[in-house]
Amino acid sequence: MIYQGISVFTNKPIDVKVQGKFIQEVTPSKTKGHLPYISPGFLDIQVNGYMGNDYSLEDFSVDQLLKIISHLNRSGTTQHVPTIITSPRERILMNLKTISRAIRCSEDIAHAIAGIHLEGPFISPKDGPRGAHNAAHVRPPDLSEFQQWQEAAEGRITIVTLSPEWDGAIQFIKAISAAGVTAAIGHTAASPGQIKAAVEAGARLSTHLGNASHPMIPRLKNYIWEQLAEDRLMAGMICDGFHLPKSVVQVFTRTKGLERLILVSDAAYLGGLKPGLYKWNDVDVQVFDDGHLGLPGTEALAGAAHLLDWDIPRFMEFTGYSLKETIPLCTQNPARLLRMSDHYGRLEPGAPANLVLFDYEPGMDRLRIMKTIRCGKEVNVLE
Repeated sequence: MIYQGISVFTNKPIDVKVQGKFIQEVTPSKTKGHLPYISPGFLDIQVNGYMGNDYSLEDFSVDQLLKIISHLNRSGTTQHVPTIITSPRERILMNLKTISRAIRCSEDIAHAIAGIHLEGPFISPKDGPRGAHNAAHVRPPDLSEFQQWQEAAEGRITIVTLSPEWDGAIQFIKAISAAGVTAAIGHTAASPGQIKAAVEAGARLSTHLGNASHPMIPRLKNYIWEQLAEDRLMAGMICDGFHLPKSVVQVFTRTKGLERLILVSDAAYLGGLKPGLYKWNDVDVQVFDDGHLGLPGTEALAGAAHLLDWDIPRFMEFTGYSLKETIPLCTQNPARLLRMSDHYGRLEPGAPANLVLFDYEPGMDRLRIMKTIRCGKEVNVLE
């Protein structure tokens, strides 16, 4: 199969020949007339759910997983990392088993899922840093509990977000890092010294940097500056226009550099639903008229309502960077964090045939996705 489009990396028309699950050949295209952009498929390392489906629900099922994948297909996201947030012990265990069973039974699901992200329950219990996570289930790091979850996940847990403020957190970070799992700092009230210790122990990611924090922090010595200055930490960033102001996105980008930034959607259960007040994991969450999710009566956010097809244009609008410079933030960079193939996120022979064709012009709210290909197959989308 041959897919034609304007390369997001060279801005020139190309023919991408796909054989099986891989790109076989990339050549200049002689086709005249309008062509869509062609890009590697997006990789989102933080997807909680979408449109009333969620990886942390008590009644989570394979059917919900399939719906999430279908919605992501529509956004050009070919791979993602299901994210389970702070929940009761047994629910996490049960939902991990459901995801693993689905992967075993479906080749397409196996291709769509690049690992599992546990965002909690080992996070800060304090208001602000805890975000919308249920305080009743927040608890200190427990390696034996994690090992039980990893066994249920059949080794698929690739990221754990936790706060270094807990006693035992540094030992936990050392243990999971040695096992090849990415330790991520997030939902934290840790001191700068605790952040430094976590990085020395092996932490390599800041989860949605700048969010899930106190409304007021010390102006110079705080957990945001410490993570921002640490070159060993990559930084996840929700660039939907609600979670971070334009100026903050600009400063984070200039400080971290493009090679250490990862665009994530943080898409949540209520994303895509109509405005109103909803109950989510025993927490009241409001879908506001402007599309963002938050805790009613506060300025606290509660996950995100948009996918990467929306966030990519926001990042370009805020920073002035091009598609060529932006696309690696949700392809090559997350793949490097997850220790995936060096070919991942590239338009070259030998790379996985994960592709997205889309139209885009400056000023558009989102990319207009025309076709999504995963491992050489065009994937079905929800209408």
